[in-house]
Amino acid sequence: MPRKPLIAANWKMYKNPTQTLAFFQEFLPMVAGHTRDEIVVCPPYIDLYVAIAEVKGSLVAVGAQDLHWEKEGAYTGEICPGMLLDIGCTHVIIGHSERRQYFGETDDIVNFKLKAALEAGLTPIVCVGEVLEEREAGLTEDVLRRQCLRAFHAISAKKAAKLIVAYEPVWAIGTGKTATPQLASEAHSLIRGEAAKAFSPVFSDNLRILYGGSVKPENVKGLMAETEIDGALVGGASLDPKSFAAIVKY
Repeated sequence: MPRKPLIAANWKMYKNPTQTLAFFQEFLPMVAGHTRDEIVVCPPYIDLYVAIAEVKGSLVAVGAQDLHWEKEGAYTGEICPGMLLDIGCTHVIIGHSERRQYFGETDDIVNFKLKAALEAGLTPIVCVGEVLEEREAGLTEDVLRRQCLRAFHAISAKKAAKLIVAYEPVWAIGTGKTATPQLASEAHSLIRGEAAKAFSPVFSDNLRILYGGSVKPENVKGLMAETEIDGALVGGASLDPKSFAAIVKY
């Protein structure tokens, strides 16, 4: 059975609730009836409520950009899995390179968050990828192996059923540089191999691995032509409804 492609938008720290409303009013008619790909939009926390109300009855899902691994507690400023579920969130991004880079998230924290998301029944999009220095030093394979090994630690294949992985070469995010479809495909292949070791070959055959790193309407078709690439995690180009709709319809 072929893997169903998933196109996800990561809005990062952009858009207020009013702008979110305007986005969906323009975007939803453009993708109405589009069933070839799953579509997920991940806005900031304060926009989730508006986004979820807007997508009701459509084929578009809404995800959060992060979560805390505890069920509740004295963690000022944090959001737990149950809160996300309660308002109708279905997906969550975990371990985005910006979380790792600016907020000190480690591979172990990614593992805690992944376990919590799966336990709660959310669909996690776990991000892995190397920075420019690592790519140039020929360490890409080592970095991806380590990140996958730690992220998947002590999780059963049964528990991990909803897992999605996103490969983000950090040197390609917001820089305008994109990994060539072939480079991306090689990295995806390696990630799939790690999933086969951690879970099983059957599991890894079904695992969806997205590419993230300056995905735009102009390059999405070439990326999606690679059999190893099962979708995209889109940053800047997902903020404009027309541009994101063009990516969805690659």
